[in-house]
Amino acid sequence: MTLSVKLSRIVLALAAVGMMVGCEYKEPGAAAPGEGKSSGSSAGSDYVVQIAGSSTVYPVSARVAEAADDTLGIKATVESTGTGTGFERLAKKECDITGASRPIKDAELATCTENGVDPMQLKIGMDGISVVVNPENDWCKALTVAQLKKLWEHGSKIQTWKQLDDSWPDEKIRLFGPDDKSGTFDYFNEEIIGEVPEGQSPCRDDYTPAVQDSVLVEGVKGDKYALGYFGYAYYVMNKGSLKLVGVSNSDDKAAAVLPSEETIENGSYAPLSRPLFIYVNKDSLKKKPAVAQFVNFFLTEGQDSVAKVGYVKVPQTTIDEAKAKVSEVTGK
Repeated sequence: MTLSVKLSRIVLALAAVGMMVGCEYKEPGAAAPGEGKSSGSSAGSDYVVQIAGSSTVYPVSARVAEAADDTLGIKATVESTGTGTGFERLAKKECDITGASRPIKDAELATCTENGVDPMQLKIGMDGISVVVNPENDWCKALTVAQLKKLWEHGSKIQTWKQLDDSWPDEKIRLFGPDDKSGTFDYFNEEIIGEVPEGQSPCRDDYTPAVQDSVLVEGVKGDKYALGYFGYAYYVMNKGSLKLVGVSNSDDKAAAVLPSEETIENGSYAPLSRPLFIYVNKDSLKKKPAVAQFVNFFLTEGQDSVAKVGYVKVPQTTIDEAKAKVSEVTGK
């Protein structure tokens, strides 16, 4: 077993413990967030808003929860479960809000409807899925979409860096990526790999998967020959120990673009720029005033949290539209 795989398993175990006992959100620039509940050890009576979902959206939701507690006295639990699991919990009425790094799927919406849940989609930010390597990697500065597909697709025969580019080291690539419950997994594979036969996994299975992005960060940090991908905020929080790889939407590596606030906002970081969402149970909005307060707070002061963790704010017109949708449900 390689050192990087051992490390990732240790961190995964620690992250799981963190989710069981609860942990505090850490400021950007510190270690990556523990990705468990934002505060407290259980969702007791003091905790009136339950939030689950995307590990990508988690840092924003956790920071907003802390601010809402300080400013409004509203207590909220925030759990990083992955986008898919977040939608499952929303459908089961196990949470009021779920973060999502992709739009809800038809099947997920149908499950919500069957269970009497009417989810409201609110766009809260923009992200650029970031391809990263270890800082000691001095050869891979850019990859084309075609190379990424060749590397990550189902049945890929690429095992070494040299197989991607003959001038690169003949060393095994250690791959780290989100698991199949992740919206980042879905979005990356749809954009990079494209359609696959029904029932077939879109990507190779011989990589280290994790629902927690912090596990992926630690994996890449711990191995000179590693490569991984995850949300841009996790690069921002760890930029001293990771290196971005430019992505080219053509065969010309010279045309590669690095993710940044500017390239994510203007869409030039293509095809990996994407919207981020929260989905809110409309019934919670109607019946739980604290949920409505929290959502409105997310759409106002919460936009500062979007920027502070490393994502890109949405235009004010988008926020105004979202607030109007909330008002239509609450009547306020």
